[in-house]
Amino acid sequence: MIATVRKLLELIRFSHTIFALPFAFLSAALAWRAEGEFRWLDCVGILLCMVFARSAAMAFNRLADRKYDAANPRTANRHLPAGTLRVATVVLFTLFTSAAFVASTLVFYFRDPHNPWPLYLSVPVLLFVLCYSLTKRFTALAHFWLGASLMLAPVAAWIAVRGLTDMATPLLLGGAVLFWVSGFDILYACQDTDFDKKAGLNSVPAKVGVRNALRIAAGCHAVMFVLLCLLPLGNEHLRWVYGAGVLAVGGLLVYEHRLVKPDDLTHVNAAFFQVNGVISFGLLVVVLLQLWLVF
Repeated sequence: MIATVRKLLELIRFSHTIFALPFAFLSAALAWRAEGEFRWLDCVGILLCMVFARSAAMAFNRLADRKYDAANPRTANRHLPAGTLRVATVVLFTLFTSAAFVASTLVFYFRDPHNPWPLYLSVPVLLFVLCYSLTKRFTALAHFWLGASLMLAPVAAWIAVRGLTDMATPLLLGGAVLFWVSGFDILYACQDTDFDKKAGLNSVPAKVGVRNALRIAAGCHAVMFVLLCLLPLGNEHLRWVYGAGVLAVGGLLVYEHRLVKPDDLTHVNAAFFQVNGVISFGLLVVVLLQLWLVF
């Protein structure tokens, strides 16, 4: 049993929750500051929803892509192609985590019955996130579907705390997440350009080539930087500490793109996992520090 749980956590790459979770809590922190009240129950609900939604999405992705993963040398050792986990086990895990995600939104309903939106939107949000796994079959814009899926993290966290009030802040933050994720997913997809072409899968690198894909990814990250710069316009609490943090994010994005070259993709994993983990967690720390200083 313990071995199966460990394999399931490896399957969904639980440690990679760090990409979206900090942005959810960043949005929640801004919402709590606007409300003038921090609530532990909100914190617990956001954590549960994020963990279960991402787990369901990753498990479904591994199910949907298992035949492609088996044919791709880079992914052939994943649990389902390698046979270390049964399909039935992953199906049950996907169903459990999907149901747990919807159930977790009840935390917000019990805390405030006047804000039923987390519960009402839970199923549409879950379906949207799950459908990402099918998009490479029909559109090269799959990267942006993934970005939109992670964009829902800060937007949903804000709605969970404040409802549909003052949505400019979460939408700006969500837009930054959309272009950030889309950009680094395009970078990551460069590794599979030849396989995607052979398998008939759609991706930006397979569509326009690695060199142009890197330019598109850089453009996405430039848009992210601009949106982060605009965020203080709708939030008076974000001042010089936040500004310094955004400049640091810009520097990290430049460094990320210097790591990946059209003729050298050996540093893609470093760019994908290490740099982006620092960006997401670091920006959360910067915003919390900024809010603490102006409290």
